[in-house]
Amino acid sequence: MKTFDPLPENQNKAEEPITEYGVYSYADYLTWEFEEMVEIIKGKIFKSAAAAPRRIHQKISGNILTKLHVYLEGKPCEVYDAPFDVRLPVKSKKNEDIFTVVQPDICVICDKSKLDEFGCIGAPDLIVEILSPGNNKKELQNKYEVYEESGVKEYWIIQPYELTLLVYTLNDGKYIPSKLFTVGDVVESKCVKGFKLDLNEVFTDLD
Repeated sequence: MKTFDPLPENQNKAEEPITEYGVYSYADYLTWEFEEMVEIIKGKIFKSAAAAPRRIHQKISGNILTKLHVYLEGKPCEVYDAPFDVRLPVKSKKNEDIFTVVQPDICVICDKSKLDEFGCIGAPDLIVEILSPGNNKKELQNKYEVYEESGVKEYWIIQPYELTLLVYTLNDGKYIPSKLFTVGDVVESKCVKGFKLDLNEVFTDLD
């Protein structure tokens, strides 16, 4: 759910786009008002369920977010969690020319010139997505493609019910997968220098 209203007071919002089968831009996105979270990937609308994420998803997200907040204190990088709009332009930064707007569970941005009052414009350095029932294709295929193409240096995918983490690291424009990390492993980021994540602490007390 969006947390800002960039439209003039006298301009009406559209509660729904006319059709979900068109091609939509960030300019269109700014005119919508949904109860659920909405993302656009290459012009296509993706709506999440209106219900809040499951408790395990939120606990894992909170565990990672806390670790990143503590580690990044006093450092140039900043960490944000959803809802937080990340716009991924291809040709132009004009609203009408941006066709991918996502809300990662967690993202780290080290180039502060990418931050503005509406979120981030350009690729974050690190993105963490926690899978939820029904969104696996979006995270594993659709977002994977735009994150790779946009230059996101690291893409972490967490499977909360299997207690695993897979890291994709960008190398010459292509993602290279890590081994599958799980409880007992310590994962070290290559783009957020010095940050290490102990998965024992991430996956603790989830029952």
